[in-house]
This record gives sequence, C-alpha cells and structure tokens, in this order.
Amino acid sequence: MQQHFSLAACEVVGFDLDHTLCRYHLPQSARLIYDSFAQYLVTEKGYDEDLLTLAPDSLDFCCKGLVLDIEEGNFLKLAEDGTVLRASHGTKSMTSEEILETYGRREWKHFNTVSGMVSRSAKYYLYDNYFDLPGALLCARVVDSLDQHDGQKKYDFWKDMVAAVQHNYKITAFKEDCGMYFPEVKNHPDKYLQRCPESVKKWLKQLKSTGKILLLITSSHSDYCRLLCEHILGNDFEEYFDIVITNALKPGFFSHTPNQRPFRTLENDEEQEALLSLDKPGWYSQGNAIQLYELLKKMTGKLDPKVVYFGDSMHSDIFPARHYSNWETVFILEELLGDKVTESAETESEPLEKKGKYEEDQPKAPYFVSKQWGSFFMDRLPGLENAEETLVRTWSCKCISTYSTIAIPSLEEIADLPLDYRFTRFSNSSATAGYYPSPPRELLPNGYFKDGLAATETWRSDATMRTHTRGAPSVFFIHAVCFAFAYGAREDAMVPFVNANYDSYPMLYFSKGDVEALRLQATTTHRHIAARLVEAVQTMLSNPLEYLPPWDPKEFSARWNEIYGNNLGALAMFCVLYPENIEAISMAKDYMERMAAQPSWLVKDAPWDEVPLAHSLVGFATAYDFLYSYLSKTQQERFLEVIANASGYMYETSYRRGWGFQYLHNHQPTNCVALLAGSLVLMNQGYLQEAYLWTKQVLAIMEKSVVLLQEVTDGSLYEGVAYGSYTTRSLFQYMFLVQRHFDINHFGHPWLKQHFAFMYRTVLPGFQRTVAIADSNYNWFYGPESQLVFLDKFVMRNGSGNWLAEQIRRNRVVEGPGTPSKGQRWCTLHTEFLWYDASLRSVPPPDYGVPKLHYFEDWGVVTYGSALPAEINRPFLSFKSGKLGGRAIYDIVHKNKYKEWIKGWRNFNAGHEHPDQNSFTFAPNGVPFITEALYGPKYTFFNNVLMFSPAVSKSCFSPWEGQITEDCSSKWLKYKHDLAGDCQGRVVAAMERSGVVFIRGEGVGAYNPKLKLRKLQRNLILLHPQLLLLVDQIHLEDDSPLEAATSFFHNVDVPFEETVVDDVHGAFIRHRDGIYKMYWMDDTGHSEKATITSRMYPRGYPYNGTNYVNVTTLLRHPITRAIYLFIGPSVDVQSFTVRGDSPQLDVFVTTGEHAYAVYLWPVEDGSRSAFAQVIADRQKIVFDRASAIRSSTVPEVKDYVGIVERNLQHFKPVFQQLEKQILSRVRNTASFRKTAERLLRFSDKRQTEEAIDRIFAISQRQQQQHGRAKKNRKVAKGYKFVDAVPDIFAQIEVNERKVRQKAQTQAQKELPVDEDEEMKDLLDFADITYVKHKTGVSIRGRSGLTQMVTTARSSAPSISASYTRLFLILNIAIFFVMLAMQLTYFQRAKRLHGQRCLYTILLVDSCILLWLYSSCSQSQC
Repeated sequence: MQQHFSLAACEVVGFDLDHTLCRYHLPQSARLIYDSFAQYLVTEKGYDEDLLTLAPDSLDFCCKGLVLDIEEGNFLKLAEDGTVLRASHGTKSMTSEEILETYGRREWKHFNTVSGMVSRSAKYYLYDNYFDLPGALLCARVVDSLDQHDGQKKYDFWKDMVAAVQHNYKITAFKEDCGMYFPEVKNHPDKYLQRCPESVKKWLKQLKSTGKILLLITSSHSDYCRLLCEHILGNDFEEYFDIVITNALKPGFFSHTPNQRPFRTLENDEEQEALLSLDKPGWYSQGNAIQLYELLKKMTGKLDPKVVYFGDSMHSDIFPARHYSNWETVFILEELLGDKVTESAETESEPLEKKGKYEEDQPKAPYFVSKQWGSFFMDRLPGLENAEETLVRTWSCKCISTYSTIAIPSLEEIADLPLDYRFTRFSNSSATAGYYPSPPRELLPNGYFKDGLAATETWRSDATMRTHTRGAPSVFFIHAVCFAFAYGAREDAMVPFVNANYDSYPMLYFSKGDVEALRLQATTTHRHIAARLVEAVQTMLSNPLEYLPPWDPKEFSARWNEIYGNNLGALAMFCVLYPENIEAISMAKDYMERMAAQPSWLVKDAPWDEVPLAHSLVGFATAYDFLYSYLSKTQQERFLEVIANASGYMYETSYRRGWGFQYLHNHQPTNCVALLAGSLVLMNQGYLQEAYLWTKQVLAIMEKSVVLLQEVTDGSLYEGVAYGSYTTRSLFQYMFLVQRHFDINHFGHPWLKQHFAFMYRTVLPGFQRTVAIADSNYNWFYGPESQLVFLDKFVMRNGSGNWLAEQIRRNRVVEGPGTPSKGQRWCTLHTEFLWYDASLRSVPPPDYGVPKLHYFEDWGVVTYGSALPAEINRPFLSFKSGKLGGRAIYDIVHKNKYKEWIKGWRNFNAGHEHPDQNSFTFAPNGVPFITEALYGPKYTFFNNVLMFSPAVSKSCFSPWEGQITEDCSSKWLKYKHDLAGDCQGRVVAAMERSGVVFIRGEGVGAYNPKLKLRKLQRNLILLHPQLLLLVDQIHLEDDSPLEAATSFFHNVDVPFEETVVDDVHGAFIRHRDGIYKMYWMDDTGHSEKATITSRMYPRGYPYNGTNYVNVTTLLRHPITRAIYLFIGPSVDVQSFTVRGDSPQLDVFVTTGEHAYAVYLWPVEDGSRSAFAQVIADRQKIVFDRASAIRSSTVPEVKDYVGIVERNLQHFKPVFQQLEKQILSRVRNTASFRKTAERLLRFSDKRQTEEAIDRIFAISQRQQQQHGRAKKNRKVAKGYKFVDAVPDIFAQIEVNERKVRQKAQTQAQKELPVDEDEEMKDLLDFADITYVKHKTGVSIRGRSGLTQMVTTARSSAPSISASYTRLFLILNIAIFFVMLAMQLTYFQRAKRLHGQRCLYTILLVDSCILLWLYSSCSQSQC
C-alpha cells in the first residue's frame, strides 16, 4: 500500500449524511434524543419520572466507544486487547478493585463478537454514534433507578429501550410526526442543524467539476434526508450528487448480496418493487454495494474504480466499507475537536467550536473529554494507574487506525486543500499518521505511547510540513531513548553510506559497532528469526557429517555443492549473535578449513559453470567477514588467499561466460554478488588493485541489468516465481551492498515498487505453493521471507511485506512436496535478520481476504484468488499467454533497443521457460487440480496446452507438433534459432464481474505458421469458485493440413482416473476433501474418450514426472471448438450441454443450486460489443470489449549509457579514500614497500619495482623536509604524509584499462561454451549426471597473496606478440632506408612522378608503422 492518500486518485467520492455532511449542534441534539427516549419510557412503559429531569453536567457520561453489558447493567470502556479499562454500574463508576474482581485483566467475554463489529446482540450493545449515545445515559439512569427501587441483579429493560428507539426513529415517524424527535427537528431545524459551510459546498462542486462521481449513502429515510439536505445545502442539493441512496440500512448495505438487499425506486418517498440490477444514476432506496460498484464501473469506464467513503460511524460506515468493499475510508471524528492539540494562547485566533445562537449556557458537547471516562483514545490499566508502562490504546482508537485511511474532525477541515493534497495514511508503524490536521494530544510523545513509536512522528505532505511537539527537548530525548531500547539499533529505511570508514571486520552488511544492537534484537524484536537460526545451527551441530563439507576434493566436487556456501552464512550469523556458543564457532571454523582445503569449488563434471563456485564464494566471504575476530592470524591470511583466488577466477570468466552479458538471468546476480563480496573483503585489507578491477566489472554488468529492469513495468521476472526468488536473493544483496559501500541508491527503482505484487499475486490459497510457471519447484528456491522484509524496509514501508513473510513462515510445508531442500532452506536467514524492520507491524494489503484479478502485462500472466486462506470456495486460477522472455526482453530484441549493449537474443537467456503459451492452472478450494508440470523437459505436452497433427516440420513426437520453442535435442527451451525467437502469445481480455471471471488468450503466435492456424483462442470462465468453464476455439486457414488437435491437463501430485456420465467422458482426482472432476465435449456435443496416463521425467530432473489427461479432438474446417468443465467437490453438476454455430457458442450448466447460461462470441470482427455474456440464475453479467487489454510500448530509458557511467563514478572516491587512509598509516621503509606493492600491482614485476622505488624516493624526500620543518617548528598546519605521495590510484586506473582490454581480447579468441552447458543450475539434485568435460581450473594452485589469480598475470609474451615485435622492427628499418633514399637520390630526380611515388610509399609505411606500434603496445610486446 502507498504511504499517502489523495482524493485526486479516486474516481468516486461517497458520503454519509448525519454527522458527516450534516453536522448537528450536539448539546441540543443530544438533549432532544435523550428526552425523546425518556418520554417514551415514562409515558408508555411506566418508568420513574425522575428520568425526565437531567442535570446540566449529565452529558459528561456520554462517550463514544462504550459497551453496555445488558445483563449486568454495566458500561465498559475496552482496551485494544479486550480488557476492561474503566466501567460503571449504571452511572456510578466502578473502582479498580471492583473492575478486577468482576472482569480481571483478561479479554472481556464478548470481545470477539464486538471486535467483529457485531453491535446488535441480546447480551451487549455498542455505542458508536451520536444518535445512540444519549441512550447510553438513559440506560445508565434506568439501572440506577431499578437498583434504588427494586434492587435487581439482572436487568430486563433493554426491550423497552429498543421500543423507544423504534418509536422515535421508525421509517414512518417523520411522515406521521410520531415521537418527539422528528417533529422537533422539523419545527426548529436551526436549533439542531449546522448549515454546511460555503467552503464545503464549493469543495463538493469542485469534486464534481473534476469528473468525480459523488454518492450520498445514508440510513435515514428519504423524507428526513430531504429535510436535512435542503436545510444545509439548499433546495438544489440533488445537483451535488450523481447517486443518492436512502434507507441504506448500513452496515447491511455493504455486507449483503443483491438477493438479500436489492435496490428499490421511490415514488413520493414510498419504496417500490425491487430492481434486478442498477443501470443508471439516480435516487434509490436500500440496495447493496455490489450492484452499486458494477454501476460505478460503467460510469467511470474502469475495471476497478477507486472509491473513497466519508462516514462518522465505525460500525455502520468505516468498517463495512473497508472490510466488505475495500473502499478507502475517511473517518469523521468530532472527538478530535475536543481532544486536539490546541495552539498557544498567543496564536489561537478562533475557538475550538463555532457557537450558534442556541449554544449559550448549554452542556458541553459529547465529543469533549469525559471526566468520568477519560480520553476516547487511550487509558491506563485498572489497578496500575501509577505505572507509566501500563498506558494502552482503547479499542476504539485501534479501530480507527485499522479500518480508516485517515481521520478528520470535519469536512470543513479539508475543504480548502487542493484535491491532490497527499494525506499520510494510517499504518501499524505509527499510531498517529492518519490524523489530520493533527493527532490527539495523548498520542503525541509527551502524551502517550508505550513503545515509543510516536516519539519520532512527523506529519508531512508535499505542500506543508507540520511538527506537533509539546514539552522541552528533553522529553523528546527520553522517548527517543525508549524507542531505541524497544527496537534495538533500528536502521532508517535508507542504508547508511559507510564512505570507506571501516573498522576492520565485520564490514559487509554491518559494522563492529552494530553487533551489540543485533544481539539485543535477537532476544527482542527479531527473536522469531533468531529462533530459526538457532534451529538451523542446532540441526547442523546434531548432524555435522551431513552438513560439513567433506575433506576429500573428489567428494566435494562430485555433485552440485551449493549447500556448503549456502549454509555457511546462517552459521556465521548465529556465531555473531551467540558468541558464547563455542561449539558453533568451532564448527564454523572447521567448516571454513574444509572449504579452504579444496583445490577447486567447481563441480567436476561442469567446470565451465561458475555458479557452484559463486555460492561457495559468497558464503565463504560472508563468513570471513562475520567471523574475522574469531580466526587466528594464520587462518585470516590463508582464508583471504582463498577468497582472492576464487574472486580472480570469477573475474577472468566474467568476460567469456554467459553470466557476464546475459541480462536479467538468475546466473548473473548470483555470480556478480559473489565477486562483489570477495572484492569488498579484499578492499578492506588494502588490496585495491584487485578490488578495483573486480568491483568495476561487477558494477559494469549489474548496473546495465538494473537499467533494463525499468522496462519490466509489472515487477515480474520472466523466469517465473521460483527462479525469480533465485534472482532476487542476490539482486537484493547487490542493491544493499552498493548502497552501503558506494552510495548507489536503487531503492526507488520502479520495478522494485511493483515487485511485491509478483510475490503476493502468485501465492496459492494456504501460502504453501505458487503458480509454477516455467522451470519451478512447488514454491520458491530461495526465501522469499528475506526478499519480502527487504521490500518492506527499503521500498514499501507499510508492513505488507512483513505480513506476507509471516504468513509464508507460518504455513511452511514441513514434510513432503514443497519442503525447502537442505541446501536452500537457511540460505537467506542472515539477510532476513539484518533487513527485518520490527517497527513495520505486519499489515495485510487492503484487499486481503477478497479474491482479486491481477494481470502481469510484461509476463503475460493473469492470476485470480491469490494469497487467501485455504478454505472452501477460495479458488486460484492462472493463465499464461505472453511474449518469449516477457514483453520487455522480447521488445528489446525485436525493436533493436539499447544498441550499445544488446546484440539480439545473445544477451538474454530464456532457457528456463516452457512452451506454455495459453496454459492455465486451477485450484478450487486452494487444492491444486490442474497444475503446471514443474521443472521438467521442455516439451509442449508437459504443459496444459494443445498439439496438432499432422506435423509440418521436424517434430519431437511425430505426427504431433507442438509449440515452436520445443527442442528435441536439449533440456532447455529453444529461443535463439529458427522461428523460436518470434514465439509469443497474447492475453486478449481479463475481467471480473460480480464474482465471475472471464479470461481470453490468443496463442497462434506460438506455433509454426506452416500449420496454417488462423486463430487459436482459449477462453476461461470461472462461473463459481468451484466451477470453471474452458473453451478452445481452433480456426484453420482454408489450406491448413491439420486433421486433429490434442489437449493436455496435468496434475503432478495425484493420478487421474477415468469416468463417464451419459456418454460424456471425464476424469477425476481423489483428494481428502472430495472428488475433483472434469468433463469435455466438442461443439457438436460429441465427447471423445481420453488417454489418462503418467509420464516419468528423464534422469537428472528434480521431479519424478507428471500425471495427465490427453483429450484428442478431430478438426473441422474452418472452426472447431472444444469445451471442458472443471468441478470442485461441493458442486453437483446436473446437466452440461453445448450449442454452437459459427459466430456464437452457447453453454448451459445446471447445478444443484444454480443455473448458468454462457453465451460466447469468439469471433473478434467488431460485430459484437461483448466477448461473452453469463446469466447466473437471473443475474446478467456482460464482459464487454471496451475492457479488452490493449498492448502498450515502453520507451527506451533515456541516456542509459550515461546512467551506468554516472553510477560507476560512485565507487572511485571510496577507493581513493581507502588509499589515503592506508598510506597515511605507513612510515618505515619496509611497511611502505609492502603496502605500495599491495596497492599497486603490474603485470611486469620490474615495472612494479620501478614504480615503488620512484614513489618511495619522492616520499622519503618529503618526509626529510617534513622532519626539518618540524625541527624548526614551521610545520604547515594540516600537513599529511599522504598528501606528498604521487597519486597511486591514477596508476591503478591505468592498469585496470590494460587488464580489461587484454581480458576482452582473450575472451574473443576463446571458443564459446556450448549454451546448453551454460544453463546448468544450482538445484539440490540427488542423482544428476552430466557429460564430462576437461578438468576444472584450480583456484588454489599457488600460495601467497602475491600470486593471486588475476587477468593481469602473464608469464611470457605470446607468439603473436613476438611476430608483431619482429614486423615492427623490420618496418622501422624499411622506413629509414626509404627516407635516406628520398634525401639523397630522389631529391635530385627530375620527374615529379617519381617523387610522388616515393612520398606515397613513405605515407603507407608510416600508417603500417603506427598500426604495428599500437598492436605491440596492446600485447605488451
């Protein structure tokens, strides 16, 4: 959720009437309401006449939020957790002892139902609006009277009180002049009603003029509504509103369905017959929010118009509008007038309340703070009034921040603000953020909040910034200290830039000074994450042989070994948090010794794949950083050598492996963040030459990827959710590290802001599985808790990331499919701990609990029903039809964008995608019924799509031909060659109407054009949460050779079984909650028997295989349709019939409870205004073409090269600063030589020695001069030794350019690696085998850091360099011979032609000479 709210972003603005648009003179109206009820009780029910008299201060008893315990006669003020804060018996306040004796310090027995906003009950009554509130005082006095006269213990007055309310407020009371209330208001409206200020009228007109749709929704009857509106707005009040709804009977208006609460028209204020639908604006009675919202969609022309609703009742307005309709809500809270922060006497220019002529000598308004009940917002626990820490929020206060977007005292308060004014929303990270213009004083730092969150509150907007503080600065300081104590050393949302100020180690993610704060967090705010770290390390300690790397190099490199690097980070983090655990520290050191003993971290059978090395390197470097102080001097030096060797090898290969130039692919951030971690560790030790080379290479690669990510507008990653988590695991580490160490800030990246949707909208109900599009496991390879808390802390700041991480953590599969592998389950625990922000309390997204349709426009995927509890009628539906590699990559390749970087498909890798255009999944009740086939061979039939016969090209499964990206000879998707690079599908439409979902996709672009397919259309219609209709339309060209189509439907977990009903064939799976069935037929009514079988995957894949139903349909020219029905266990389908002709298909489905008629118009020739129409029972639902998805193009990022270059400039000052720091600490000859050699390293040893000698000679003279000056006491102020030393860093940059040029030249000469072998992945395979290649390169062949592997190394000049040198010498000789001839003989030549020939020869020879010199310089010959 965004942090701010603006009316400009809303298409629809709705208002309650009473106490919202129409404000009352509360002292007068409260007395009138009291008298109306009391008069009825005395005259009609025989109650004591003393009830008719009322002392002037009696209204002090009235306080919103009170709950009447009807049986006990007690009034209660509740805390946010349901405990009783204050109570009275009748009007008499109960003491703390009486409260504790009666209710204790526990949740009140009816709190669960009260907190669910059920205010009507025979046991209790909630007073939350000013119409009811005077009745609370009357009930209290009735209890007093009954106690005095009858001595009752249980009370039975409530039925009489209800009768009094009904007598005064019933629908006919206004017309009949019944009771006291309506006649009195009609006769003296000015006494009770405040006229609407001109500023509010002007504001309403402004809203209307800017195109907003204005609603008036009130529970008052139409006649009373007309009286109020004419008085406060004028006789033309109807012009202010587009739709007026009276007698809305809220909250039922929001919670009831159209059948329960239909709309009715009005004639002379009398309700008429119910309407089946709401078709146009006007004045209506009763009704429901569902049909209203459908009308708003038509009026706005938007699929999901944004509505904001203003109201004064939490129970009737705010809670139901937010909970049932997911509207924005603005709470009109007049208590802010009585409890607000007032200005000082010098600046206060107006009274808090504008007084009218009836207000003199009257009781105070109920919104002022009650002496008896205290603040509306907070109170102390009974019995502990003197203990400061017992202050708690009231339940009413909690409801405000939970269900309101913002809270204001009146409309007048915001009427003068611009419509685009940005209000700060309520959030769980702040108790006060949403109050405007200022919060109640008790919620301010010097007023209240026990966890200190309010201590740093500031309310901001774009236009103004107001700071509300009272008290001396010392008060703020005290609260800030409390805040720090409660939350440890909480970082701001921005990662602080270290700027080379390192204090040894740790330094990668945190500094030495942060360690104590981290340890405090482990016992307080972060203990849930710390508990998982403890569990992980205890598991490792109890099974050391299972988790420790083997000593034997053959065993280490025999299989995919990412487990060792992955688990080392969690173990090292545990040691930081629990230094007293000697056993864990010993294990960590042993762990690192074993890894350091390996000659190579590569896998023996895949030496061309650096990903295993990257996992080991990043884990080892992180552990080295975390555990540096626990290592011996020998271990520090030896482990650093290992990091240097591995990093040097990674640097070399970055020029010739795909991960160096294939962007947005999971290998790239994985390898780059490993090289960056190694570089930063060496940088901190002063090895600036190597660190500079490696860091620049990493930034040059990754900053391009970050720029290209701006093309991905939907926050998705084309490799799917599982590999997406693989990518973001390292990508987020990269973003954190470059901000911390080089001040390169990517946290405002547009892709990051959308990425939460990629994680939230792809989770199946129950939070255990995700939509498994592309190569995938059941959910995520890495995390995603770490990535979610990262997004929350650094990007969203709304608690939703923490909430989703918590849901996933709670619902993790502990056994069976979906369980994380032991090499992945703990890999991100250390970053999750470091990035978790405890101040962001877990808050679900505002639409949580309501199934939502979401379209990923770049990915080409539609999902519906994500992230819900796994319950009955909680479905999940997904559909995939998009461009190969996603829209961003596809368009970059095909539109030749980013020419400086991109050379077609060479720079991308779609190998993990599947031939799956027009594929879908369905999980009714959250149970996976039709699933993706997970990580398997890239064959078309392993996806829920179609194949055709006969094949027209080389086919993997002749005579059937699949999609053009299918490759028979590779385990990776074909994407570079032949037609494959042009593969694409398209989502034509995706919409939801009244709970019915319609999706249409077009997949013809994924098949060979020689098949002569004109259209390949798939339609999905979710009629009911457990009833899905699928219609495939195959439209052939006249000369198409195709004879048959075959469809596949998979379930990777459960085998299908065959069934048939009335000659309609089907299949089903058995699940513990029932039978899930599917049936099919074509448009002639014929149903063909299917093939139901299972297929095992070849050896080497992580999953065994899949179960599927294969339905074959004979094709007819030109159009054939196949219809499928998928049914959950709670739906009893009694009939299923189809009727079709060329332009239209009709499908009729009858269940035990409902009847559906579906009219589908597949032909897209513009003759029809709708895609489809569904009649569900008698409700008509139209899916119009106006809502069709329209493709859009994303422009190339401007100055993309310059963006990367500017970011690359960020890291240079850090290295320069480190150089100065290191040299400034050097004084003697030996240490200077050693340090300079470490800083400055050339390929030629003699060149290095000469440079050091030259620098040292200069620095020695400078030191001598400095010594003499000091002796003469004339030392220049601020003199530093390092200022006298020549710029070593300039030589480092020169050397970097030479090394880069040489590495690029070498990479171009090498033969490219087989792209299939480039695609190996770090999955925790148990039995994977691959073709052997030559032995891997050792990463520990030499000893000592002076012999680190870098691309600057060269033991001897190459043969080509020798030839270049020879030709250069010969050419120089020839040049001088020709020059001598020119000066002697030809100078005397008589013929001008002869002289010109010689000049030409000399010119050509000069050009050759320059070219040879250049070649010789590059090859250092």
